Amino acid sequence: MTFFGYARVSTLDQDLSIQEAALRAAGCQTIRSEKKSGTDRGGRTELQILLDFLREGDTLVVTRIDRLARSMKDLQDIVHELKGRGVALKATEQPIDTTTAAGKAFLDMLGVFAEFETNLRKERQAEGIAAAKARGVYKGGKPRIDPDAVRRLAVEGVRPAHIARQLGISRGTVYRFLPASPARAYRGYDADPS
Repeated sequence: MTFFGYARVSTLDQDLSIQEAALRAAGCQTIRSEKKSGTDRGGRTELQILLDFLREGDTLVVTRIDRLARSMKDLQDIVHELKGRGVALKATEQPIDTTTAAGKAFLDMLGVFAEFETNLRKERQAEGIAAAKARGVYKGGKPRIDPDAVRRLAVEGVRPAHIARQLGISRGTVYRFLPASPARAYRGYDADPS
């Protein structure tokens, strides 16, 4: 039986060394680690490399299951995938061992709590944004598109495809900022091909 470790933190300024040391102490010779959000599997390339590499009889080791997944669906998908390939899952800080009935039950309970914690965090964030908006201090994200630049270029006779390329936006976005007017139709933006 070969042990493979997976370590994850959510942000670039967090440290992986404690998890990596715990995984080495658990007998993992190969450890994949990354600094990515655990809310979904998308973008977690190190996890995917590890999952692709694991073979029947191997064991995936994490320090806690929230390092592996933050949603119940993701966790269940990963566990189902591992089980189907004959790979066990263990956690160093929690009594999780998918080779035992008690370990499987505990895994399911912890998965529910990890998802609950994520949902609470999202609710608190939404409440904070709503409160900031009510106080007039929340400005939102920085605007990425300058509607005036789109309109100015259109008035100068620049075609929508060229505007889009020049401003780094889609052609559909260009059309969204161009008013439906006779001048627009005259320039060929709304011209009927028939």
